[in-house]
Amino acid sequence: GKLFRWPDLQHPAELKPLCECQSFGVADGPTVCCNPYHFSRLCGPESPPPPYSRLSPNDEQKPLDLSDSTLSYTETEATNSPNVTPGDFSDASTSPDAVKRSHWCNVAYWEHRTRVGRLYTVYEQSVSIFYDLPQGNGFCLGQLNLDNRSETVRRTRSKIGYGILLSKEPDGVWAYNRSEHPIFVNSPTLDIPHCRSLIVRKVMPGYSIKVFDYERSCLLQHAADLDYADGPYDPNSVRISFAKGWGPCYSRQFITSCPCWLEILLSNNR
Repeated sequence: GKLFRWPDLQHPAELKPLCECQSFGVADGPTVCCNPYHFSRLCGPESPPPPYSRLSPNDEQKPLDLSDSTLSYTETEATNSPNVTPGDFSDASTSPDAVKRSHWCNVAYWEHRTRVGRLYTVYEQSVSIFYDLPQGNGFCLGQLNLDNRSETVRRTRSKIGYGILLSKEPDGVWAYNRSEHPIFVNSPTLDIPHCRSLIVRKVMPGYSIKVFDYERSCLLQHAADLDYADGPYDPNSVRISFAKGWGPCYSRQFITSCPCWLEILLSNNR
């Protein structure tokens, strides 16, 4: 890992194996994977101080430019990437056995205030959400072609690249940033309980973060009188923005001002 990806890596505990690696979770197995690209670097700390915590080293916090005015789009149906590589991530929504299993989340893709495409239902333990690069089946955002997109949205879409890998694991839901640009995450289990400050976590390329903690979710009891200015509060919803941040430290106060973002709607069926 130090040689190929992270020269400042200090300890193996800073790394997390990807769920798609065959040696993942195999205790005392006959082989141990040493492919540095089958690992991601852990984000920390788990409980950042409000209102913002820088997660990755040597990265300065900078407010981003204002987004263009919101445009009105029409909804189109999401289709999967035609670029299928054997052994890569399987297509969770269209596999023959999908209807026999219960889904664990739905993914909605948004551009500013408008949802683009239908909900993408995830049945497999992991799903790749990407733009249009040949990396197997998953949720291909580049297939959602709409007219009259703003230049800000077009630029941001071009930065999605390999996007993220979203995986359901025993301790929660993890997101791995596979793109070459940061992603920004807000989740009920990353927020500080009973705190009015919005916590938006910045995840640099090559880093992973537990975007939803099942145990912590069961313990959280948010005050009923809290007002959330950017919409109704959903204790099972995770929001991820590509390349552009939002919140108290940015010119964008709400995620609906971000050009390209995801809403992960988690099912109650664990």
